[in-house]
Amino acid sequence: MQAFLLSVHVVFAILFVGPPAVAVSLFPRFVPATADVDSTPQRAGERNVVVAQLLHRVTRVYGLLAVAVPVLGIVLATVQHRMTEVWIVVAMVLTAAAGALLGLRIVPAQRDVLARNATRAELGRMGMLGGIFNLLWVIVVVLMIVRPGAVTP
Repeated sequence: MQAFLLSVHVVFAILFVGPPAVAVSLFPRFVPATADVDSTPQRAGERNVVVAQLLHRVTRVYGLLAVAVPVLGIVLATVQHRMTEVWIVVAMVLTAAAGALLGLRIVPAQRDVLARNATRAELGRMGMLGGIFNLLWVIVVVLMIVRPGAVTP
């Protein structure tokens, strides 16, 4: 049972966390922007509202599906009697932070700039938020591999 839960947890992490991680990184490149943003001929073709809308949809839908990843992780940690181990607690806190960042800041910001053109400051902020979101997931993955403070059964 533990091997099955772990397998599903990892597969869901790849399938449901990966797409929003990529989408939040690409979104600032494609969202329509105001004239103060660099729009040299080579960059101007990248700004495409249809692509930006698709990336926003990927962020929203897969972000919701990604809720299954921590749920399965908690079930797995409970079955393994590991809920009090440091690496599990830290991973849960970072996962909650990533989810809150996505749901409370990134998705609303994407929605807002799709309603109008983004400014240079907004694009920079969105890039920074996307970087923080992805960094949180990288740290969680490292914790899952290194498992500091793990108790060997």
